[in-house]
Amino acid sequence: MPAQTSGAEDYQNIFHWAETQKDGTIPSFATRKNDPYEYQSGFGNDFESEAIPGTIPQGQNNPRAIRFGLYAEQMTASAFVAPRHANKKAWLYRVRPAVAHEGFTSLPDNKDMESNFIPLNPRVHLSPTQLAWLPFDIPKDGEVDFVSGLKTIAGSGDPTLREGLATHVYTANASMKQKAFVNSDGDFLIVPQQGTLDIQTEFGPLYVQPGEICVIMRGQRFRVELPDGPSRGYILEVWGTNFELPELGPLGANGLANSRDFLHPKAKYDAKKERWEIIYKLGGKFFKSTQGHSPFDVVAWHGNYVPYKYDLTKFVNVGSISVDHIDPSIFCVLTAKSRDPTAPLADFLIFSPRWDVASHTYRPPYYHRNVASELMGLIYGDYGGRSDEFQPGGVSFECGMVPHGVAYEEFKAATETQPPEMQISKGSIAIMFESSRPFTITDFAWNSPKKHEHEPKMWDNLVDNFSTHAKEIDEILAQHKTNDLKIANGKPKGFASGSAQ
Repeated sequence: MPAQTSGAEDYQNIFHWAETQKDGTIPSFATRKNDPYEYQSGFGNDFESEAIPGTIPQGQNNPRAIRFGLYAEQMTASAFVAPRHANKKAWLYRVRPAVAHEGFTSLPDNKDMESNFIPLNPRVHLSPTQLAWLPFDIPKDGEVDFVSGLKTIAGSGDPTLREGLATHVYTANASMKQKAFVNSDGDFLIVPQQGTLDIQTEFGPLYVQPGEICVIMRGQRFRVELPDGPSRGYILEVWGTNFELPELGPLGANGLANSRDFLHPKAKYDAKKERWEIIYKLGGKFFKSTQGHSPFDVVAWHGNYVPYKYDLTKFVNVGSISVDHIDPSIFCVLTAKSRDPTAPLADFLIFSPRWDVASHTYRPPYYHRNVASELMGLIYGDYGGRSDEFQPGGVSFECGMVPHGVAYEEFKAATETQPPEMQISKGSIAIMFESSRPFTITDFAWNSPKKHEHEPKMWDNLVDNFSTHAKEIDEILAQHKTNDLKIANGKPKGFASGSAQ
């Protein structure tokens, strides 16, 4: 571990967040040293925060008059009668309510984005071929902010049906100026790969670096600034559901992503009277409203419908400590339920530094087919199991039930040599957006010059080892045939004619 952990890249070199604590010789800390903000910890809690102490009304949510002449505004994200554990809401106490705007106007479509993934849509494509994309270029000409730099790769369903998901990349070279964004379709899980995101939300600021993620829920306004230059990353968008922690089952109370490591913002308001533009995404279409005051004028708030961030280096990996592989569900950070109780709509998985110690086990990913659609990205470092062209910022896609596995050279090495106990994925974090639903590919991704197919010839030299054992197999089968004939004749197996009675 580096002696200092002051910059974003320093955290790429640690094996796990625990290393930053220096075996208890320094006071422990929860956020990276270069993070300028304070947070509240937990997951799914009821939180509250006030920039001015004494602002939040106690014993009620909506008094006749609120301190400092503020307005109460509730954001409700579930049915009013949803069960208590599923009821999502927040109360915001703000200088002016969100309703104070000057109306909506349509904006031109973003030709690189898609929301309808039904195969009847001529702008999406089905493919059983394993596809991949080299890293998408960050624009160098003109100003491209987070919103205008959104590009869709693949997805399933449609947001107006309240069931489905989309996967995007973003490439931005400029901060959003007097502009906020609202996704009225679903939740955004944002994974920066290059460049930090300083995200202003109605609930307060989030500082999200490569190696961290954040979730901005449906309907929440936010603005993205780029404090250290151009940025690129991945987005998983889900419709009709919210992200939650996966169940732990036999793991018990701890492991994977622990709830205490999720961080929520503290209130910080902007009450300046300036012109703002609010961009709304609804049904994949874009609309604009303007207003003469900041959308981030929330002085205090409370509730459980709050954006959050998480540091992926805090993930507690679990795995086999005897033999064989455990299914990749052990790498799940967040999950989003579908209407099928046996299969999630989406899982967000990471493959980060960990020990690999299983004995007498074929170590690479075994050859397999499964029902999941898998879209992978690489935040930093190298990732085994993909081609050399799988680079940070790139994308790899495999649809359900398409076979995959390593080339023969890796298979041969893994079967002939017992590897030592080792640390794998050092200095690396790869991510996976996984879904029970089949994906269709967008026009943007399908026609991109960055697209390339996994070369199927990489498996051409998978050797037929079985045929080299032909003589041995024939002898075994002949012996079994002889024994079967003896049984058919009423003689026990192994009875030799002419032997003593």
